[in-house]
Amino acid sequence: MPDVTSSAAILALWALIGYGLGSVPFGVLISRAFALGDLRKVGSGNIGATNVLRTGNKLAAFLTLLLDGGKGVVAVLLARMLAGEDAAQLAGLCAFVGHCFPVWLGFKGGKGVATFLGLVLALAWPVGIAACLTWLAVAALFRYSSLAALVAACAAPVWAVILGRGEVALLCAVLAAIILWRHAENIARLRAGTESKIGGKKA
Repeated sequence: MPDVTSSAAILALWALIGYGLGSVPFGVLISRAFALGDLRKVGSGNIGATNVLRTGNKLAAFLTLLLDGGKGVVAVLLARMLAGEDAAQLAGLCAFVGHCFPVWLGFKGGKGVATFLGLVLALAWPVGIAACLTWLAVAALFRYSSLAALVAACAAPVWAVILGRGEVALLCAVLAAIILWRHAENIARLRAGTESKIGGKKA
């Protein structure tokens, strides 16, 4: 009979590891390293790559995107290698939560899009690629980063089912719901026609 207590302890450990990885505020750290000031006082105040881009430094924005996505990848792959698929999904979820609600910044973090795409790529790369392509297509057509993120997130669980990766569909749906919630203000601005487009300097 499997040791339920031991299994629960292992999952709890990977939840903490995932959260710890996700809570590293790379946008803030990179902005400081590039002498761009406090990212939380720039544009929308968000700590993600889109807001870093509003500083005008494309390299800093690219590095933020890469590292925020990498948090999800590392959390999933480490947990999968050392503890299995359930731990991988939990670590990915907690990395996402850590990015959105980092303890180091008073639980005021980013909106989780890059971390979401990273962890989905690591969990089920066909689904991740489909979500990334969805983001790129919507961003290219409409030039709204927020709209691209919302469509890609909502499409991810659908892609999971279509591509035969139903084991990640529920997690994708949960993450999509959180992304929708985190983008409530963006949704209001999109509806009002006041949302800034990619490359814009305002929130």
